[in-house]
Amino acid sequence: MKVTGARNEPFSAIRKRALAQAGAYVTAGTAAPTDRTAFLGLGEADLTPAVQGAVKTLLTEIDDLRGEVARLKAKLSEAETLADRDPLTPLLNRRAFIRELGRIRTFAQRYGSPASVVYFDLDGFKGVNDRFGHAAGDAALQAVAERLSANVRDSDIIGRMGGDEFGVILVQADEATARAKAESLAQAIEASPIQFGDWSAPLHISYGVREITPDSEPEALVAEADAAMFAAKRLRDRERAAQPPAADPAAES
Repeated sequence: MKVTGARNEPFSAIRKRALAQAGAYVTAGTAAPTDRTAFLGLGEADLTPAVQGAVKTLLTEIDDLRGEVARLKAKLSEAETLADRDPLTPLLNRRAFIRELGRIRTFAQRYGSPASVVYFDLDGFKGVNDRFGHAAGDAALQAVAERLSANVRDSDIIGRMGGDEFGVILVQADEATARAKAESLAQAIEASPIQFGDWSAPLHISYGVREITPDSEPEALVAEADAAMFAAKRLRDRERAAQPPAADPAAES
């Protein structure tokens, strides 16, 4: 079989040899190909039926591969999203929260924009689990997550740090602003008891605040906010212990 290059469409020696071995007969021509074999510099009329079939099969396989790659990319994106989420609540998990904290710190460093991290702890959570079971404990954690989500801006970031602890990144908030917002969030969490079947119980929350500084590491920021939360909890416990017990009306009567 004779193989010649189409006019103005030269072939490499390797392509010529491959086409010749496949039984192609290429004629000279001036019209640009318009069909799916255009990437070869050929028109379907220039190929033997066997080569046309092989090329069409190859193109179909390429289309299938493109579709499979698109499906794999979608699955990868879904897996990455799930890897960032807490399994119980719709919040970020600790790993994703720390990553976002690093991103916010970089933004604050670059633009001089204030931001703070607040660390929350659900008081008495172990007692809920011990007395009412883990399902009730899960309901309490989900209630905290819902109340935090309902009372922050879209630009703020919430994560479950593990167990009964939560973190909130407040953008455009220095430490004083963050403390006021943290108190507001604590009040929103404690505003009403959680309900679980026939059982209900009030929620109590402690928190600590740390302003994000350009030179602070994300893990260190979380640890400092956590330490501030425990210090506040200890102070409150001491204040409660120092208060005189409430009078018993029944004993007075």
